[in-house]
Parts: sequence; structure tokens; C-alpha cells
Amino acid sequence: MAYTLRAQLLAEFLGTGILLCTIIGSGIMTGSLSPDNAGVALFGNTVPPAAILFVLITIFAPISGAHFNPAVTLTFVVRKEFPPRKALMFVAMQLLGAVAGTMLANFMFSEPLISMATYQRFGPQQWVGELVATGGLLLTILVCMQTKPQSIPPAVTLYVTAAIWFTSSTCFANPAVSIGRAFSDTYAGLRLQDGIVFAVCQLLAVFLVLPLVKLVLEQK
Repeated sequence: MAYTLRAQLLAEFLGTGILLCTIIGSGIMTGSLSPDNAGVALFGNTVPPAAILFVLITIFAPISGAHFNPAVTLTFVVRKEFPPRKALMFVAMQLLGAVAGTMLANFMFSEPLISMATYQRFGPQQWVGELVATGGLLLTILVCMQTKPQSIPPAVTLYVTAAIWFTSSTCFANPAVSIGRAFSDTYAGLRLQDGIVFAVCQLLAVFLVLPLVKLVLEQK
């Protein structure tokens, strides 16, 4: 079944918005419940976003492809599998959805509707962390598409769960997430200037991982 462009754009807006609402909301909740235990707080900010990703990919993949991520959309453009004009509309909806989802979470937890984050994540270790996190996510998606498409929802969910803990940046892996989290000065927030650098690293990862994917999927 072919869905209209309007339906696809709405799916990208809702999917990205719900994802950010989950990230920020669970961050606020876990930050208030475990303010003195960083490990428990991180765990509480890991499981809900990973769980909602499984749901969002499952319900929206048949409609829009469930990108929710400008780096994913760019990947398909570079592979000439997605029209550039349509990609710009997808990215716009992803960014708008990210900010809207963050604002919704802020409102639900009685935070200012928009409060610019002050939490700092800066330095080459963090940037390499985002290259690894995003590259691994794209590798997971692209290889699963070729070898076992039905495994994409659980594979992405499990990869993100692991990468939150094994990368120095805690796996943002998504320019929309990096920008959206700048609008909440709470546990899951990120300074806008750091989010922009993260986004650049995430987009750069697209061009680093595509040659690797080509080699991994090389056939006789």
C-alpha cells in the first residue's frame, strides 16, 4: 500500500516527536527519582527510549520508512534511494517533531516550555563517540535491510541500548535528537552548541560508514 506524502511527513513528525518526548520525559523522571546515583539514572534514561524505538519503527516503518533521523535520511539520499527534495521535507519534519516532543515533555513535568540546556558535552572523545554511535546505527540498519529486514526493529533497539553504555557520548546518533535536546535544561538536555557539533559528526559518519557497508555486503 502506498501512503500519501502528507501521511509520511506526519509519521516522521510524530515518530521523532514521541522519541524526544520519551528521551526528555524519562530523563526528567529518572533525574528526580535517582538524583544521587548516576548509573541508575542512566539506566532509567536508556530503557524507555530503546523500548519506544521498537514501537515507533514497527508502526511507522510501513508508512514513512521510520527514519526519524536526518542521518538516516541523508544515507538513503547518498545511496540514490531517496529523492533529495523529499528528504528536505523529511528532515524539516524530524527537526520540528524533535522540538515539539521536547516541549511536550517539558510541559508534562512542569518545566519551562523551552529552556535552553546548559549541560556540556564537548571534546574529541565525545565527537568520536558520536561517530562510532552513528556509524554503528547505520551499519545495523543497512546490513539488516539486505540480510534480514524483519529484524530491523529489534536490532536497532538492542544496538541503541548497548551504544548508550559503550560510547563516551551515550549515543545520540541523530541530529534531530542532538538539536531537540538543547531545548530542555534537564537531565537529558545538551547545550545547543554541543548539539550542533554532534550533528556534524553524525552526518559525517554517513560518509564514513557507506564504504564499509559496501565491503561488508560484497558478494561473489
